[in-house]
Amino acid sequence: MVTLSLDAASVRLGRRLVVDAVSATLGAGTLVGIIGPNGAGKSSLLRAMLGLVPLASGSVTLDGESVSAMARGAIARKLAYLPQGQLLHWPLTVERLVALGRLPHLAPMSAMSPADIDAVERAIERADVAGLRGRVATELSGGERARALLARTLAVEAPALLADEPLASLDPGHQIDVMALLRREARAGALVVTVLHDLTMAARYCDRLLLMDRGVLVADGAPLDVLTAERLRRVYGISAMIDPPMIVPVARSLEPL
Repeated sequence: MVTLSLDAASVRLGRRLVVDAVSATLGAGTLVGIIGPNGAGKSSLLRAMLGLVPLASGSVTLDGESVSAMARGAIARKLAYLPQGQLLHWPLTVERLVALGRLPHLAPMSAMSPADIDAVERAIERADVAGLRGRVATELSGGERARALLARTLAVEAPALLADEPLASLDPGHQIDVMALLRREARAGALVVTVLHDLTMAARYCDRLLLMDRGVLVADGAPLDVLTAERLRRVYGISAMIDPPMIVPVARSLEPL
């Protein structure tokens, strides 16, 4: 079980305030989507949760401990992270790529234990990449690579998983596969936080949505409470057809924002 709490957390990149006094408490067993238009501060908020960017003010705590005061290894064992747009440069097999997820648990230069090997096997099974285990990761298709990288993240077996745009560049079938997997992880007791652009996927799979706009958290709640016609018009500048769980952008709003 894990609890991740933000208390008026703010992040500056240069002179720009990209996350502005965001407060939220995220608990185990929940799939949380962070949504909002480009430049809303979604990825910066996720990176602040991980302690990867310094806070300008406020705090982020993990089970009551300040993330900024924690050792990176301790954070990595509790918060598994799937960054967006990862490139693979080394010709590792998928099995060895997934095994890299165990690094937070290993001492320098140490070999994997039977428990580590079992964790890798579980991750391969959960991400459905057993058929890829002997393939060279740099030769995978986009969808195959996404599943392999997700398996590496699952191999950490952390109580929380944070994924930044895991659906990017995936076809609809693989998008469904990834969202279903993330929901299963939440149902199994993990805290899962993911940055999303697809509003229908957010409405269909997430338990809770954080809607960001220009660095500000403008709504926090159940998907259909957050994704109202008025908010979509005000935040995204669009009109949309809302037929739960379908959220279909129809046109740019012609009304003044």
